[in-house]
Amino acid sequence: MGMPMELNTMIVTKGNEIREEENVFRLTKAGYRLYPIDIPIDVRKTIQSDSSGTAVIRKVEWMNEKTNITYQLISLNSTN
Repeated sequence: MGMPMELNTMIVTKGNEIREEENVFRLTKAGYRLYPIDIPIDVRKTIQSDSSGTAVIRKVEWMNEKTNITYQLISLNSTN
């Protein structure tokens, strides 16, 4: 019996993102998740929080019941 596949339409970081380059980040999420690739989507710290910016996912990897995404931040919303 495999793990269920979850479809995600935004990136929820929970503060766990790792900066790889100036505007490129890597994030590991538990479970196997599908993300839209190469189209702009919302980035949020939590599901309930306001959007912190817009990113384009460049790479998705599934391994050991985890999903690794590499995304490029293309716009940042100012935080109050």
